[in-house]
This record gives sequence, C-alpha cells and structure tokens, in this order.
Amino acid sequence: MEWFEDESMWTDFSAVFFAPERAAQAETRVASSPLLRLSPGTRVLDLGCGPGTYTIPLARRGAQVAGVDLSAALLDRAATAAVEAGVDVRLLRADMRQFVEAGQFDLVISMYTSFGLFDDHDENMQVLRNALTSLTPGGRLLIDLYGKEVAARDGAAPIISDVDGGTLIVRGTVLDDWTRFRDDFYLVRGGRARQASITHHLYSAAELKRMLTAAGFTGVECFGGFDAEPFDNHARRLIVRGTRP
Repeated sequence: MEWFEDESMWTDFSAVFFAPERAAQAETRVASSPLLRLSPGTRVLDLGCGPGTYTIPLARRGAQVAGVDLSAALLDRAATAAVEAGVDVRLLRADMRQFVEAGQFDLVISMYTSFGLFDDHDENMQVLRNALTSLTPGGRLLIDLYGKEVAARDGAAPIISDVDGGTLIVRGTVLDDWTRFRDDFYLVRGGRARQASITHHLYSAAELKRMLTAAGFTGVECFGGFDAEPFDNHARRLIVRGTRP
C-alpha cells in the first residue's frame, strides 16, 4: 500500500494536516490572489482536494467546482463542509493518475504539494497529461508545491509545535540526491505517539517547466507566491501555471 492510500493517516492526522488556520489561509488566497481570480461559473477541478480546503471557498465565490481525492474520509469532511457553507460541489473518489473528464474544466488546481506524490516520475507526468485532457482549450493548470529551491534555502530543521491536546514534531529529510523529500510527523497526545510519513518528488522550477511543456502545456510560468510575485530567492512557494493550447 502506498503511503497516500493509508486511510488511518488521514484520519489520525486530519486535525494537524488540515488545521483551521489552513482553511482561513485558503479563504484569504481565493479572495485576493490574482492567480485565483475567477469569473462566476468558471469550471474548476481541484485535484487532491482533501477536506475541501480550496474547493469550498472557490464554490462560495461562484465557481463550479469538482473535487477529486482518494481518501473517503477526507471527501466526507468536504461534503460536510459544503453543506455547512451552503454551496454545491461535486466530489469524486478517484486516483488522479486515472481521472480524466475531457474538456470539462477551465482551471485545474493542485495545492499544498499534492503533485509529485508518486515514486514513478512517469506517473507524475501522467497526472499532467490527464489535467491537460480535462481542460478546455485555453484552460489553465495551477500547481502549488514545496519546490527544490525553497527546500534548499530553508533547510530541514525539525519543527516542534503545540497542537490541540498534544505536541507535533515534524522532521524533513532530503532523499536520493535531491530528487525526493520526506516529511516525518510524530504526534504525541494523551500518552500515545502516532507516526506518519509523506514522501514526494522534489522538483525545481526548471524541471517543472520542462515537464509541463513536455505534457503539452504552453506559456508555462513560475511564481514565488500567491501574489504572483517572481520566483526568486525570496519565494515562499513554487507555483507553476501552464495553458492548454
């Protein structure tokens, strides 16, 4: 079983991975980011939507949003959040390596390093090709992730933080000559410890531009944050955008 197929990880660490602060951050980005400025009725596919962190605020602003995820537990949370927000979204349990709805979306998004999860590079390329097929001509793909340059600058020092009723320790490790990155999470709560790991490919801006171009996208651009700032030594994230011709 691949790590992302472990349903218990998503349930046990749900409050940590998807804290209220993350939802508030997504609300702010959807309201203010020029990269997420959409007209009402825009058809959006949220790949790896989780509990609807971006799905819900985008729908609240008038987009027609479909959220795809492999976790039934997270999709249940997204469905509950949609009801509470009073929005209509379409939620599908599917593997992004297979999911395609040809020409049905104006925008495909992949947030919080939900891209690059698969050990086989060709499977990550297949996700890009699927996204291209699912876009209408002129539609765009927007990927937000922890890029190689940001990881090299910020390092991988352990982070210790207080969480509801316990302590969270996060340790990052660069693997395989800077091609992959693993986050190890240790949650100590109520006298018990729970450990989980997330591993993903560690792509640079240049590598991702080549990948999107090879998948068929044009006009590929890189940004350093959701304010569409340049991708440079001050970048907080690596955000890559490409267009289906």
